[in-house]
Amino acid sequence: MHGPPVTGAPVASPVLLIGQAPGTREIQEHRPFAWTAGRTLFGWFAQIGMDEERFRHCVYMAAVCRCFPGKNPKGGDRVPAPAEIANCSGWLRRELELLQPRLVLPVGKLAIAQLMPVALLTDVIGRSHRLRIHGLETDVVPLPHPSGASPWHRTEPGKGLLQRALAIIAAHPAWEDACAHGEP
Repeated sequence: MHGPPVTGAPVASPVLLIGQAPGTREIQEHRPFAWTAGRTLFGWFAQIGMDEERFRHCVYMAAVCRCFPGKNPKGGDRVPAPAEIANCSGWLRRELELLQPRLVLPVGKLAIAQLMPVALLTDVIGRSHRLRIHGLETDVVPLPHPSGASPWHRTEPGKGLLQRALAIIAAHPAWEDACAHGEP
């Protein structure tokens, strides 16, 4: 793993977004989702009433791993190893304890898998799941990874399941509370 660690702003929010791990641009910019995947992700949230600036001000952003895992020799970023995920897990556990979020948004299969079993994205995206995570009972609405390399969110059934997930998020009281925070 390559540092420095990347974290979102310290926002007391009822909504927690969990990404996978930062890429090279996130390391350079010192903020999560700072490049193309971020543009896609924030485009999704803009559809339901929260642009990027407001999102960064009103939603706490965490990640499974806080440092860049490095490049995969076959292309793209390397998936963090189980030992690396375990090494970072205490951060996410503590954030959950401190924030007590009412809505958790894991983004991508790696982040989703930290909270629930997932064989196929079609099994979990497009639905709300009531889960107990580290002693906290909360609603979890998984999202696909917004990577430009993945067509999953741009083709059916992924496209429709993503829209269903966004509608669930938009209707959730915690999202409304996060949106009601003061202007950035």
